[in-house]
Amino acid sequence: MGAIVFNVTTAGLMVLMFKAGMALIGPDTVGRRRLPWAAIGLAVIAIGAVVTQLCWSGAMDAFDDDPSKSGWWRVVTSVFMQNGGFFGAAWNIATLVVVAALAEWFWGAPLMAGLFAAGILLPQHIDALFGESGRATADPRNFAGSSGATYFLAATLAAALLLRAGVRDGAPKERLLALAVPVAGLTLWFAQSNGHGLVAVYGFVLGALVRVLARPVIRPDRDLRRPPRMTVASLTALAGRRPRQAG
Repeated sequence: MGAIVFNVTTAGLMVLMFKAGMALIGPDTVGRRRLPWAAIGLAVIAIGAVVTQLCWSGAMDAFDDDPSKSGWWRVVTSVFMQNGGFFGAAWNIATLVVVAALAEWFWGAPLMAGLFAAGILLPQHIDALFGESGRATADPRNFAGSSGATYFLAATLAAALLLRAGVRDGAPKERLLALAVPVAGLTLWFAQSNGHGLVAVYGFVLGALVRVLARPVIRPDRDLRRPPRMTVASLTALAGRRPRQAG
């Protein structure tokens, strides 16, 4: 029962951050936005890593982040290894793709990639700063899995939503939605020792800082002012076309 509650509350936090991300970019603008190639690239890597695991039984031992093993690359490669079974891997990859796409549309591909990398590297350094040596404290990956970096990245969108709502009139719902993310994250951490909540708080703080410092270079409306040739809507329409029947 405890595992079910843990999984449900963890998923609930992701749903909350997804709603914040959609509110940030505008759900009605998705079809007019360019294809998120950086997010697609992350998806390809994640799927390729899972295929590698299926084809090579030693993949996890070679690429996970077990602290008893050497290898500077493990902190990065472990993110693309999945250890939650079929449904866990499907959830991790699906949320990674969606969150990375939303982040790319708002932050731009370079900043999105940088924030995702921060979600990989920062938690363990923050742990070390506070003298926490256990992996289960701030890092929810348990040696492998993309959920920690994904939750970190998703929380940056909630921070950006809060700052945007703060300068707009009539946006109390957006402010409440954005503030609910760190509140829920801290609640999960204190109530369940759920590291997903804590990395979401880390991401929220960094997202707010980056939003303030990088404001001049963030152009989330660029696709709306100059529509790209290939958009999400055009690709969906192309995929939805059926070949004509002969005769």
